[in-house]
Formats: sequence, structure tokens, C-alpha cells
Amino acid sequence: MARLNKTYLLAAATVGAALAIGFVMQNGGYLRSADRAPETGIVVSDITDTSSAAMPRLPVEAALAPDLDDGLDLLEPAAASDETDVEATPAVVAVQSEPQPESLAAAPDCTVRLTAEPRAGAMVALSLRAPCYASEQVTIHHQGLMFTEFTGPEGQLAIDVPALAEKALFIAAFDNDDGATVIAEVPALPFYDRVALQWRGDSGLQLHAREFGADYFSEGHVWAAATGDMGRTAKGVGGFLTRLGNPDTLTPRMAEIYSFPAGAARKTGAVAVSVEAELTDANCGNAVEAQTLELRGEAGLQVHDLSLEMPDCDSVGDFLVLKNLIEDLKIASN
Repeated sequence: MARLNKTYLLAAATVGAALAIGFVMQNGGYLRSADRAPETGIVVSDITDTSSAAMPRLPVEAALAPDLDDGLDLLEPAAASDETDVEATPAVVAVQSEPQPESLAAAPDCTVRLTAEPRAGAMVALSLRAPCYASEQVTIHHQGLMFTEFTGPEGQLAIDVPALAEKALFIAAFDNDDGATVIAEVPALPFYDRVALQWRGDSGLQLHAREFGADYFSEGHVWAAATGDMGRTAKGVGGFLTRLGNPDTLTPRMAEIYSFPAGAARKTGAVAVSVEAELTDANCGNAVEAQTLELRGEAGLQVHDLSLEMPDCDSVGDFLVLKNLIEDLKIASN
């Protein structure tokens, strides 16, 4: 009788596997062998004992229903037990993992980076990299000096700035307060006297320096249209002017800085530094506000505010010379 039960269980597991697949796939359960003989319709004869033979594995094609595919790859029938009344072991089910979405593109690196490198003339070469701020307005801050620029189409900006401190701190700030800072060591700064003029908007202001009694528009007259020669500066015989800022920015801040190598001068005398203003349609009849920053010898940085009521618009095109705003630079040869 035990032998009969073994044979019956083995046959039932093999024949019933295909029918059981549908149940497993639809219900997510385990395949179970029958625990009792069918009540009607089946006659078992010519029984051969195959309980010691290896159970053949169902081909995958037979184990999968062609019209159902819910992620099951393989189903094996349960092996028969040596005992008469026993449940078949659960079917081995390999579950196919969900299709993974394509890897998301790496998020852009929006870090703002600012680097600084000292240059000749106590200048500092600033390099700004802001990949997520292409063609954006940026304000550069340095020791109270402020000017605005536009970044390039890739968020880049390169500009040379006259240092106003030996340990020079620079800040690049965007309108949303994002930005970066950098510090540059400028050991050559004590050799230079500097005067800066800064303003907002279209003020028409200009900074002029006339070296050692030079007439207007002569070689020793340094201003925006004749910014000087670094070769003369290296020889200690003349200064240079740097203009900073982009007037086309949304809230333009502009600056002009005159530098003279007082610590290496080859002449003795004075440099007359003056502020002048061109009367234009944009500034006539309005108040113009500006600020000067002066660095002379061992004295610290001196800052002065100025306010000027411009004449009415009948005089557009004239130039105003604002005397006595800035003391002459006293130069001694070295």
C-alpha cells in the first residue's frame, strides 16, 4: 500500500504541474500535491516503482503559460515524500526583478568657484566659474570696492583687480546671495599708492591723474581714454588706471582706480588727482553720489563719500571739474 501511494503521488505531481502553474501565477501561492485519491474517474494499473528515480525537471517552456507573464521565470514541481500523507514542498519560484529605470543623468555641479592669482603691479587676477549662472549679473566686493559684471555664456568671468590690501579678500555675489570668496596675498602692494572712485548708474564721473605737472591729454595725463603704460610703471616713472564694471548690467556699479608705484618712483613731485563729471541727459538736474577710497604709504585705507547736484540740462555736454576732493599724491624718488 505504501508503494502504491508513492507511485500515485509521483504521478500526480508530474501530471498536475501544468494545471498548478495557473493557480500559482494567478494567486501568488505555493503548489501543493493532492493529499487524497480522486473520488472518481481514475484507474491505476500496471504500476512500476519509480520512487528511486530522479524527478525530471520540467522544461521552462512547459512551466510557463504562454499567455501569462507576471514575472515568474521557473516553476519546479514538489518532490514526493516517503510518507503516505504529506504535503509537497513549496515550488521553487524565481521572481524576475522589476525593470529598472534608466540611470538618471548626473545633477549639474552648480558650485560657484572663485580663484585669485597675484600679478605684476599689485594686481590680482580673478577667475570665476559658476556653471549655473550663465550670462548673469555678479557683484565683486573688495575692501569696500564694489562693481558689477556679467558672466559669460558658461558662467565664467576673468578680470584683473587692483588690490587694496596685502591680504586681499574678494567676494563674488549673485543677486540671490549665492557666491564665493577667495583671499590673495599681495606682497607688492606697499610699493603702490592708489586712489579709487566708485559710483552707481550713469553718473558721468571720471577719475583723472596728471603726473608731475603734465597738461591735459599729454603723456602724463592718465584717465579712461589713456590708461597708462605698465612699462612706465615698472620703471617707476608713471602710473596706470583700471576701469571696472559693466555699464549694461541691471544695477550697474562702476569704479576707476589710479595706481602709482610710489615705492619705486624715479621722480620727485606731485600727482594731481581730480574727479570730473560730464553733464549728460541721464545725470543733468540730478544728484550724483559717489565714493573715494585712498591708499597712501603706510596709512590705512581712507573712504570718503561725496554728493553733487548736477546743473540743469541746458549745459549738457559740458565737463565739471570737482576740485579739492582728493589731495595730491606726494611722490619722492627712491
